Amino acid sequence: MKISGWKKVVLYSFLFLIGILVAFFFIAPGQVEESNNKVLNRPPYFASDKAKNLHKTLIIGDLHADSLLWDRNLLKLGLRGQVDIPRLIEGNVAIQGFTVVTKTPRKLNIERNDDKTDNILLLALCERWPISTWTSLTERALFQSKKLHTFANDSQGKFRIIKTKTDLENYLRERESQSNITAGFLGIEGAHALDGEIANVDILFDAGFRMMAPTHFFDNDIGGSAHGLEKRGLSDLGKEMIKKMQAKHMIVDLAHASSKTIDDVLAIATSPIVVSHTGVKGTCNNNRNLSDEQIKNIAHTKGLIAIGFWDTAVCGKDAKAIAKAIGYVVDLVGADYVALGSDFDGAVTVPFDSTGIVQITDALLEIGLSEEEIRKIMGQNLLRVLKETLP
Repeated sequence: MKISGWKKVVLYSFLFLIGILVAFFFIAPGQVEESNNKVLNRPPYFASDKAKNLHKTLIIGDLHADSLLWDRNLLKLGLRGQVDIPRLIEGNVAIQGFTVVTKTPRKLNIERNDDKTDNILLLALCERWPISTWTSLTERALFQSKKLHTFANDSQGKFRIIKTKTDLENYLRERESQSNITAGFLGIEGAHALDGEIANVDILFDAGFRMMAPTHFFDNDIGGSAHGLEKRGLSDLGKEMIKKMQAKHMIVDLAHASSKTIDDVLAIATSPIVVSHTGVKGTCNNNRNLSDEQIKNIAHTKGLIAIGFWDTAVCGKDAKAIAKAIGYVVDLVGADYVALGSDFDGAVTVPFDSTGIVQITDALLEIGLSEEEIRKIMGQNLLRVLKETLP
């Protein structure tokens, strides 16, 4: 039977549309992630025998990875991206901060951004997120939390989520006899995820979130971003949020905060304040990074400056640049207030994936830090803050 000309046009148009939809929903998400989260050097990673032997004995903690943003099963060893559960276990990472992104602007930069555009909406569409996430930033956070909980439930005990001091104590006790397990906690990049409702702090807390930053790449109704237009301080709503977070034993994260917002938060801080992924102006002077005064003030709260792994944070593309930034903070305020804040899977290019953190251990030995200092930096400092802050 012959197909008439107009029917051929309809058929080919239909097949073309199907092809476009398949590409958008099933091919584009992986390509977008692969293009955004590059690894300069692929495993296996070289390190000295001394570093490898020390690394095996460390409790390693990283405050920041945006892995939940992407369409990938974190229970499986990935061929793209920088973090998954198998790679965390192989890299001896004991605790990973899984931070969720709910909105970023187009043409994102570290100087000036507004809130008029929304990259995450397009990503949510092509990754087939629930319809509720199309219009609600709170729902985007909740959806990513559900993803992590599903991974934990399906991990056969390999991965668990830390929400309380008891969770942490039980996990660390279990890990003494089992090295092939890992854990994580949930954080949020930017309190625009509240959708303007302070009551949503309770909803997000109940969903497992234990850390939140007032701002991300643009100013919001909570406060000013270091990369926003006005770079203002905390609003009255923001001050209410910080007090509520501290009352609920949530960690306040000052990553991406404007100088005024940092000052305003520190003025009302009653618990350790962290910067979950950053660099320092002393080794990499740009608008993204912390000044010496800010480092000292955060350390005064017994908080943490968590050093990132990407070029804008450390002005370098290897573990030596990361160690240089860490060493600078150690010289300024001591080893008790420094941690790791990779920004893995955060649309950044890094020297290695989560199996390669041993190279930082090696680089810290090379700059002359003691084993005791390295143990603190690589994870013990994070454990201290979690023990002091978690409910």
